[in-house]
Amino acid sequence: MSRRRAVAVLLAFSFSGTACWEQIDGGQWFPQMKRQPAVQAFEDTGLAGHPQGLTPVEGTVPIDGGEAPVSNVIDAESDVLVNPVEPDLRSLENGRDQYETYCATCHGDTGLADGPVAKVFLGVLPLVGVVKARSDGHIYTTIRYGRRRMPGYGRIPAQDRWDIVNYVRYLDEKGGQP
Repeated sequence: MSRRRAVAVLLAFSFSGTACWEQIDGGQWFPQMKRQPAVQAFEDTGLAGHPQGLTPVEGTVPIDGGEAPVSNVIDAESDVLVNPVEPDLRSLENGRDQYETYCATCHGDTGLADGPVAKVFLGVLPLVGVVKARSDGHIYTTIRYGRRRMPGYGRIPAQDRWDIVNYVRYLDEKGGQP
C-alpha cells in the first residue's frame, strides 16, 4: 500500500507542477496573461504624431461623434433642433440598421421596451407611444448625450442619429411593427 501511495503522490506532484509552469526569465513559452503588455482604451501608446499615439483610419468617427461638445443640454435647446433628413426609404433602412445595432438591445425590435436588457434592468422606456410627445431634436439629443439611465451614443455619426430618429418615428406610426 505504501508503494501505491508513493506513486500516487509522485504523479500528483508531477502533474500539478506542469499545469502552471511558466518560464521565470520572461521567455515566450506559455506567457501568462497577467504579465503581458496591454494598452487600455484611450491610453497613450507612445507613438508620435497623434494625441493618442495612433493615426485613425480614413472615415473613422471621432470619439465624440465629430461634433463640438455641448454642455448642459437642456430640453428647450434640444427642442429647437430640426431634423434635416427626409424620412425616405434610404433613411429608414439605415435608421433600422442603426437601431438594431444600438437601440434594440434595450428598447426591443418593436420599440416596446422588450429587448433582452429591459428584461434584466427595470426602467427602460418604450419608444412607441412616448415619442409622439417628443420633438425630433429631443430624440436626437437623447441618443447623442443620453438621459437618466440611458448612456449617450456620441460615437454614432450625426447622419445616422437622424436616421434613427426617422426610424423611431416610423415604428411609432406602425405601432411597433417594423
